Amino acid sequence: MSGSGPAADDRPRRVVIAPDSFKGSATATEVAAALGDGWRSRRPHDEIVTLPIADGGEGTLDVFAAAVPESVRHPVRATGPDGRRHDAEWLALPGGVAVVELARASGLPLMLAPDALRAQTIGLGEVLGAALAGGATRILVALGGSASTDGGTGALVALGARFLDARGGQLPPGGGALTGLARVDLSGLQPPPPGGVRCLVDVDAPLLGPAGAAAVFGPQKGAGPADVDRLAAGLRRLAELLGGDPTAPGAGAAGGTAYGLSAAWGADLAPGVQTITEAAGLPAALAGAGWAVTGEGRFDRTSLAGKVVGGVLALARAADVPVLLAAGQVDAPRPEGAVAEVALARLAGGVQAAMAEPLRWLRAAGAELADLATAPPAGGPAGGG
Repeated sequence: MSGSGPAADDRPRRVVIAPDSFKGSATATEVAAALGDGWRSRRPHDEIVTLPIADGGEGTLDVFAAAVPESVRHPVRATGPDGRRHDAEWLALPGGVAVVELARASGLPLMLAPDALRAQTIGLGEVLGAALAGGATRILVALGGSASTDGGTGALVALGARFLDARGGQLPPGGGALTGLARVDLSGLQPPPPGGVRCLVDVDAPLLGPAGAAAVFGPQKGAGPADVDRLAAGLRRLAELLGGDPTAPGAGAAGGTAYGLSAAWGADLAPGVQTITEAAGLPAALAGAGWAVTGEGRFDRTSLAGKVVGGVLALARAADVPVLLAAGQVDAPRPEGAVAEVALARLAGGVQAAMAEPLRWLRAAGAELADLATAPPAGGPAGGG
C-alpha cells in the first residue's frame, strides 16, 4: 500500500493509533482510546491497535509501563519545583533498568505559579536516588515538561553535589542563583549506576546561546527578558565550572538538566521519541497496517523536531503507511506522509470549547478521520489538501 494514499474501500484494515498526550487536556492513553472509539463508530470491522506514545516528557512512564507488563511502579515522596512535597514514582523494568520521568518530579504543572528564577529540580534527584537505592543498574531519565532552568543543579544537590558561592556557602535553589556560583564540589556526589544513565530528550537545543535553554524555554516557564538574561548568565557560569559539552544537541533540554546530568554524571543524550516508540512496539505494529493515526495538542513547526508526531510520521513513511493527524490546533502545513488532518478546535467551534470537553471532540475527530479514510480520493490523497 502506498503512503501517497490508498484507494478507499470498506475492507477491514489494521489502524495503529499512536498519539502524544494533549497536554493539560488528556493523557496519551485517553487520547488513543477516544480516537479509537470514534473510528470504530464509522468502521467497526477494522482492527484498532492503540499505542500511546511520549517523547520523553509527560506520560513517558505510562508508555513504558504499558509496553512492559513486568514493570513495577515504586512510589516516592519528592520535593516539587516550588519546594512543596508531593507524590512521584519511578518504574522498574526487567534487567535492573529504571525509568524516571522529570515531569512527575519537577514538572511545570506541579507549580502553584511559575517562578522562573527559583524553580528547581531537587525532586528529580530524590527520585533518581530512590531508584539507585532500589537496585537500579541503569537509568533512563525522561526529560520534558520542566518547571526550572537550573541546569540540573537541584537534582545533583539531592544526589550529594554542592554548588557554592564565594564564601563557601551552598547556593539557594533555582537557576537565578547560579550567577553567584564560585565553586562546584562533586566529592559527595553519588556515583551513577554501573550500566550508566541515558537522558531521553525531546528537543535538540544546546545549553547556551539564542537557541539555548534560557532563551527558548525560559519564557514558557514565566521568565521575562531580564530573567532570561540572568538565567542564561547562570547557565554560562555553571558550564565554565562544571565542564562537559554545553553545545551538545539536547543539552538544553529541561532547563539544562540534560547538560547537568551529562557533565556531572556521565549521562548520554538520546532522542526520547526514538527510544520510546521502539519500547512501545510501534515499528512492528506499523508493519502491514492500513493507516496510522497520531496527534498532539498543538501541531506546529516544532512538532517534527524530536516530538511524537514527527517520530510516528518517520516510522510510518519507512513502513509505507499513510498517516492521519488529529490535533487540538493545526498551525503548520500538512507534513509529508500525512494525508489528512482534523483540528478539534474546528470541530468544537473554538479552542476553549475543545479543551473543555477534549474526549468528546477526540471521538468526533476519530470518526471524521475514519470517514476520510473511507471516502474516495478527490483530486489527490484522502482528505484533500
